[in-house]
Amino acid sequence: MKNTLRPLRPTSIAFAICAAISSLSISANANASDTLTKQLKDVEKSVVAWRRDIHQHPELGNRETRTADIAATHLEKLGMQVERNIGYTGVVGILKGDLPGPTVMLRADMDALPVTEKVDLPFASTQTTNYRGVDVGIMHACGHDTHVAMLMGAAEVLAGMKAELHGTVMFVFQPAEEGAPKGEEGGAELMLKEGIFDKHKPDVAFGLHITSGLNTGKIGYRSGPFMASADSFEIAIHGTQTHGSTPWNGVDPISAAAQVVTGVNHIISRQIDITKEPAIVSFGKISGGVRNNIIPEKVEMVGTIRNFDMDNRQQIFDKIKHTATHIAAASGATAEVEINEGYPVTINHPDLTEQMLPSLNKVAGEDNVLVLPKITGAEDFSFYALEVPSVFVFLGGTPQGQDASKAPSNHSPYFFADEKALPLGTATLTQLALDYMASHSNNAQ
Repeated sequence: MKNTLRPLRPTSIAFAICAAISSLSISANANASDTLTKQLKDVEKSVVAWRRDIHQHPELGNRETRTADIAATHLEKLGMQVERNIGYTGVVGILKGDLPGPTVMLRADMDALPVTEKVDLPFASTQTTNYRGVDVGIMHACGHDTHVAMLMGAAEVLAGMKAELHGTVMFVFQPAEEGAPKGEEGGAELMLKEGIFDKHKPDVAFGLHITSGLNTGKIGYRSGPFMASADSFEIAIHGTQTHGSTPWNGVDPISAAAQVVTGVNHIISRQIDITKEPAIVSFGKISGGVRNNIIPEKVEMVGTIRNFDMDNRQQIFDKIKHTATHIAAASGATAEVEINEGYPVTINHPDLTEQMLPSLNKVAGEDNVLVLPKITGAEDFSFYALEVPSVFVFLGGTPQGQDASKAPSNHSPYFFADEKALPLGTATLTQLALDYMASHSNNAQ
């Protein structure tokens, strides 16, 4: 019998091969996804247990010795190269995958706050300290306990996938995000100063922060400037003391200070191009004098500066100094101005944010991934983002069914983080690392 089948053309053969490969790839991806889901599920109970333990034993910035030891010991048990005591208590763990690829940094902050916990939890903190002369409790009122636990969970999952990893994952457990004790350096800036990027320079960095401002299951992000820089200033106005009934016999620093407040408040509204990015200057304290009929010799003022543009930031610094010194001089007084640079603007790299958005959609569902407005709070993750392309996101932590807009905010003694948010946070860190490395591997091929 004659064969009536026509021979396949080369293009048909190529198409058939591609279809077969695609089918195998889909099957492999499905298997890998099932494996990842199981691994994430397996680590859930451990993440909750770690979180509760750390929550019950909070430690202030640069003093996170117990927390750091928990994280470092866990990474060592997973077979990683671990460095301890960076920037006081910081920990860096290096997981080298068996396949070549980029280096991805994942970061968690470890420090608690001088806040007395008022949440009724079986693992509530009873720790206390004397903070700047005041007896106060210590509490994980900003959720850093959850950050540590979720990153430990992600480390366990990724370590279990070492043979499949295209590249290296750098786990950074950082002290003192809330600021170092007076007279000390700390946080991301100090870890960088001590050379963590000199030894292991990542290609990208990812971080997240739990927030009561979103419900559990939600992830919030923003491309570009996301969180403000946070700087402070101190202004001392020096006059000449005199009796309140004869102000002409002295120089009134209170009158000069009042004019300085008005002048400085005009900087944002009249001298900075706020069509680029918004900015805020606020006075938080003014002190001077002891009684009603004595014009004092000195007035001291302190305040904060929040801004979303690094060029505007420097202009604001310069204009505060110029305004305060010249207004004081016009009154016959003198002004000393000190600008204390804090955290830079937290900037999510636009291209990287766009690249990683499908990862966020994958773990949370597209309807649960929200673009947030700019946040005038600050984060020292910003120091990493100045060095390498980075993405920082917010993880919802107020239970579903509750109004997140009315939930006690981060730093409140009533701050509550829903443990049901922890699996999503662990999955988010894991997925960001895996997808970036996979994308880089595909591009290389």
